[in-house]
Amino acid sequence: MTTLRPLGSSDLHVFPLALGGNVFGWTADETASFAVLDAYAAAGGNFIDTADLYSSWAPGNEGGESETVIGNWIASRGNRSEVLVATKIGAHPRYKGLRAATITAGVEESLRRLRTDHIDLYYTHFDDPEVPVEEIITTLDQLVKAGKVRAIGASNIDAERLAASLAFSESEGLARYVALQPRYNLVSRDTYEGDLRDTVRRHGLSTVPYPALASGFLTGKYRPGTTVDSPRAGRAAEYLRSERGAKVLTALDRIAGARDAEIPTIALAWLAAQPTVVAPLASARSTEQLPALLAAADLELTGEELAELTAASA
Repeated sequence: MTTLRPLGSSDLHVFPLALGGNVFGWTADETASFAVLDAYAAAGGNFIDTADLYSSWAPGNEGGESETVIGNWIASRGNRSEVLVATKIGAHPRYKGLRAATITAGVEESLRRLRTDHIDLYYTHFDDPEVPVEEIITTLDQLVKAGKVRAIGASNIDAERLAASLAFSESEGLARYVALQPRYNLVSRDTYEGDLRDTVRRHGLSTVPYPALASGFLTGKYRPGTTVDSPRAGRAAEYLRSERGAKVLTALDRIAGARDAEIPTIALAWLAAQPTVVAPLASARSTEQLPALLAAADLELTGEELAELTAASA
């Protein structure tokens, strides 16, 4: 049985693969989403990630569709105490930014859609530099004290603002961020590695990086001359045109072949082995895509394999 990992300084213990909910209510309808969620839970998974924004970009959607699907699944399975739900505030079309009024109104909508009285991990989705960290942290602390949120995290924030937020929490004895969700994967390392990671390490936060498979590029299905039917194909194909992308695919092919493993399993295993990372975040729109993701939870790469991938992606 896969061992759960502590999330920062919180009392939450998470499966070492977070299941992304961005596809629920978008490329996966409710039936397909329920099947993926059932399979993830059956494998021991307990860490489900969504956002109030998902999937407002899809025609006919307004945001909150993913939360609604997850809420319906939890209600139908009666398993609220067995899963940890992470969601985010700040990017929904009707709840943009991180003003106190926006957060307090937005959380109620998320709770309603999730059909629950509490959110296990509540992220600020994107930093809002126009709002002082004091206002953001104070508002989030009120949600924790009210029992509506168990722990708080930040996503898409720079090192300076993260450090300022943590310092204010410490000085005032308020809820502090326990997790960071940065953009970080084998072909996108520059933003996280450096000051941001140093800040996370110094303060004992846990990292839940996205998109762990680089919008599908690190599944290995995007190759020169191939066409993939996916809404994310354009973004993933951009990596093909870079030297880094080509080198990473070559290394992944070799190691996957030697390990008799699938390419996304190796890509996720590299990410899981990086300092501060507690659970890479990846999504599956069908149960067929899930086994390769789950396999990473129990695969440990050798030092040589990690070094090869790190050099290829430098």
